[in-house]
Amino acid sequence: MRRGTAATHEAISRFLSRVLRHEPQTIGLSLDAQGWARIDELVERARAHGMHLTRDLVVDVAETSAKQHFACDGAGRIRANHGHTVPIDLGIEPSEPPVILFHGTATTSVAAIRAEGLVPGRRRYVHLSADAVTATSVGQRHGLPVVLRVAAGRMWAAGFKFVCSTSGVWLTNAVPAEFIQFPWR
Repeated sequence: MRRGTAATHEAISRFLSRVLRHEPQTIGLSLDAQGWARIDELVERARAHGMHLTRDLVVDVAETSAKQHFACDGAGRIRANHGHTVPIDLGIEPSEPPVILFHGTATTSVAAIRAEGLVPGRRRYVHLSADAVTATSVGQRHGLPVVLRVAAGRMWAAGFKFVCSTSGVWLTNAVPAEFIQFPWR
């Protein structure tokens, strides 16, 4: 975004996702071990790189995001709730997931998922949804969507760990193919 242009909520959300999930170093921002950054430092560093933000605008985007991508802690810090490619520890204790969780993807990815299961790719975790509607929405971002059912209860019983982010996204390291129900054979 050019210096002096008004930033929209969507543009700010994309910017925050990039720096809080993937590339804090691009603006010289440091995240702590749990992914938190001081909002005032974020605003200062963003401005130095041409993104004109205010503290109030950052908090407003975090608090009004329909997808709850971000959390503010009340102590002047912000972090992304999930989707990181940088090494952070969200500090969330593992918890037992629902018996079934869902994963939205594109139909073009199904063959690879059948062969390898669900793997995090560039991200730190595989993201799972508590409902098929949310998973469909996620899958649509990647092409013609398909929703996979994940036997999360069976995985938990087999020793796999799950954490639920503050935005309700379930995270796990990987999902082997034997725990995935595909919609067609």
